Amino acid sequence: MDVPRISVKPHRDLRLRRPSHLCLKSVEDSTMNIADSLDRNRIFFPEREAIVYGDCTVTYEAFWRDANRLANALEGLGVGRNDKVCLFLTNCPEFIVAYYACQKVGAVAVSLSSMCKADEIAYMINDSEGVVLVTEPGLLDQVPGRDKIPGLRTVVTVGGPGGDRTWEDLLAGGSDAYDTVYTDRHDGAAIIYTSGTTGKPKGVVLTHGNVVSNTNAARYMCQMRPDDRAICFLPIYHSFAQNFIFNSVVQAGCTLVLHKKFEIDEVMDSLARNRVTRWYAVPPIYIMMLGDPRSPDAMKTVRYCFSAAASMPGEVARQWQERFGLPVNEGYGLTETTPFSTYNHEYRHKVGSVGTAVMDVEIRIADPDGNEVARGDLGEIWIKGPNVMKEYYRKPEETAEAVCDGWLRSGDIGYMDEEGYVFIVDRLKDMINSAGLKIWPREVEEVIYTHPNVRECAVIGVPHEVFGETVKAVIALKEPGKTTAEEITDLVKERLADYKAPRIVELMDDLPKNHTGKILKRELRAREQQ
Repeated sequence: MDVPRISVKPHRDLRLRRPSHLCLKSVEDSTMNIADSLDRNRIFFPEREAIVYGDCTVTYEAFWRDANRLANALEGLGVGRNDKVCLFLTNCPEFIVAYYACQKVGAVAVSLSSMCKADEIAYMINDSEGVVLVTEPGLLDQVPGRDKIPGLRTVVTVGGPGGDRTWEDLLAGGSDAYDTVYTDRHDGAAIIYTSGTTGKPKGVVLTHGNVVSNTNAARYMCQMRPDDRAICFLPIYHSFAQNFIFNSVVQAGCTLVLHKKFEIDEVMDSLARNRVTRWYAVPPIYIMMLGDPRSPDAMKTVRYCFSAAASMPGEVARQWQERFGLPVNEGYGLTETTPFSTYNHEYRHKVGSVGTAVMDVEIRIADPDGNEVARGDLGEIWIKGPNVMKEYYRKPEETAEAVCDGWLRSGDIGYMDEEGYVFIVDRLKDMINSAGLKIWPREVEEVIYTHPNVRECAVIGVPHEVFGETVKAVIALKEPGKTTAEEITDLVKERLADYKAPRIVELMDDLPKNHTGKILKRELRAREQQ
């Protein structure tokens, strides 16, 4: 058996490195690395498909080998422990290989949204102190000039020229052998930028301990099996797809069926052709699938469905269960919680709930002073556990505002029932205050979704000269022209108090959404200020 060796390199801290086949460590040893799961899978399942991407398949042996080659190449570029490597890529196998190569080196993988423009990219590279950028030719137009990103040393391009080095050249020159660098569990592994609903986006630092704990919880509680095949068309630069899907897939040793994005025809074909067993999506995609007559045949091999990133309307979940015979499992969390915090549920599913706290995590419903409220009472959801982020990178004041004695303040309002199941009412900042009366938009949206011609909707507060705010519903119809604003208002008045009914109803072709499919209420509110 090989023994650990000390490797000393110029301008680099002393690093203890262990042979990658040594996966068992003593309980006193607090070092770890996310890449342990990849090293393990290469030993036990070398020929199993790790990634399926169109006509391309990548086995765990090939995945491990390419991650090692890139890890050696990154060291050759001067990347070491705690250095930041920015990944500005669309969904592709190279993103996942680069992520694991960063982990092996002990570097930090910084995810940049492929939707971002040059000024946003410059801000995130500079804010994260990125030294290497991995991107693709189709995104080079949005890579800022070097004068705007002075700390960046190297640009690597995947699938073509245009940077300082190409991916293909780096891998061709790298060795297959690399001993994974073990880090402290509290060391940063990834930085994911928040969507920046107010001000500049913040870099959420997730540690090796965060990701390993959270993916273990997902694997165990969601009953992932080595023979599972999980589809992923959601953006893997986002925490949901990155940790709950692809990192959990690697943790479980199963197969990721990866798509660049959601294209309904392509996904329908892929579900059957790739024998997909695990379906992950966001509510707008569930709504699209319900409206497509091909869905029952396409979904025949699926045994598990999960929704996150936005609250699932109860009516949509009911229709899905009725049509496919599968419950829509839901979870709850934030980028700052890696994201898995609650789950509904491996024991008993409760409609309308996001479930109970996942393993090793605590949930508190708190008043503004942080005191726990009585069961059934409304309050802010606070979260504590090994899933809570280390910090907002280089933002100590914002970190202190968000995390108090280890408890993360979510900004979401909800309540907990007697069995510990959490129910989300709404975002604190989305509450409408009309003449002193509190109105939670989600309650109104749930009623509107019961209308058979409503495809999607959002309820917001808009200024009112007498009441301060009043209720507005913005709606996209399945069949435009067949439903009036009056019908929507009357429907709400039948179910809820009159003051909760929208005084204004606007019909749109499509509602604005972000890259995960979440409706952007901030854009709808901004339109009211114009």
